[in-house]
Amino acid sequence: MEGYYWRIVDLARGCVVMVLCGVCAGPQGRWAIVALARHPERLLRTAIVPEASADRRGLGVRAGAVLVGDDERLRVDLGEGARLDVRFADRVGWPHRAFGALGPAHVVPGLAQYWHPHLLGARVEGSGLEGALGYAEKNWGPAFAPHWWWGHAFFAPDVSAAFAGGPLRLLGHAVAPTAVVVRLGARVLRLAPPLAHVRAVGGGWHVQARSPRWMVELEGEAAPHELYALPVPVPGERSTEPRSRQALAGRLTLAVRRGRRTVFTGESLLAGLERG
Repeated sequence: MEGYYWRIVDLARGCVVMVLCGVCAGPQGRWAIVALARHPERLLRTAIVPEASADRRGLGVRAGAVLVGDDERLRVDLGEGARLDVRFADRVGWPHRAFGALGPAHVVPGLAQYWHPHLLGARVEGSGLEGALGYAEKNWGPAFAPHWWWGHAFFAPDVSAAFAGGPLRLLGHAVAPTAVVVRLGARVLRLAPPLAHVRAVGGGWHVQARSPRWMVELEGEAAPHELYALPVPVPGERSTEPRSRQALAGRLTLAVRRGRRTVFTGESLLAGLERG
């Protein structure tokens, strides 16, 4: 399974658009689940697409005539009220040459899921979303974990944070690793085990991460009525399960410290927060 995910956030108007595309390999070939959600309209539209493909060398994906996207453009057609055609300008990509968001864990074989934010910020053009901010990430693996937590928010046009984690068994031991990525202007922090100590509490939306130089704390909350029931693909079948609950406009606070000095504190009321 390869999962592609985009968030478009208009900080000034309080609008959020979420798009996901999960491409799965099954006995009858590749297929995809596509979903689009909008806040504050409370719109959610989903479709199972019988034909899909992904770029083996890049970050492009296509799901029939329903979706085509990469880190430069995204087009979605899920019917009236759920169409999107945008470009991502002034893109801020992943800056580190060695490894992705999980650090050395990216070379560990056999993990249930791998996760990487590849578009940390962009200026959105098209579909009436001019001036909004764009974000994109990818996850891949044989299946979703039985339980996971995730979050993302823009705190300013050039400040954002994302995190993801979940329990798994590694070398016969039960662990619950979480990775955190923070963009502070031109600087991008990556905190993930084993190079950083990361602890997720309270269902995963309260994350504390510490490295020899940095300390990051994130704390999120969302009311039950704010959560969307999103589909999770069953990779070996052409079916989905409603195992994800995601808020498009939750509350997330961020504090970043370097040693004893506070570098940034902020709050977002348009955060994406998910538990599955």
